[in-house]
Amino acid sequence: MSNREKRIKSLILQMTDERRHDKTICPSEVARKILDNDWRTLMPIVRDIADQLAADGQIIITQKGKRIDSAKEAIGPIRLSTKCPFG
Repeated sequence: MSNREKRIKSLILQMTDERRHDKTICPSEVARKILDNDWRTLMPIVRDIADQLAADGQIIITQKGKRIDSAKEAIGPIRLSTKCPFG
């Protein structure tokens, strides 16, 4: 894992934790923290890392308020959140 990928992973976990389980973040928020002007180039990497974190059970990926298994299956915006402590 590259330093950039490690930073993205760390930011996803930090930002979702700061929002807690009842709030979500947009993956673009993570990308913008790293590359303010050229953030769109990071979106595929941010989504891939979100997929890894979801597969490991560390975060939840949703689209239109419904949980999805992978960002790869989503067309359009997704949201990321921490795993709910109640299941």
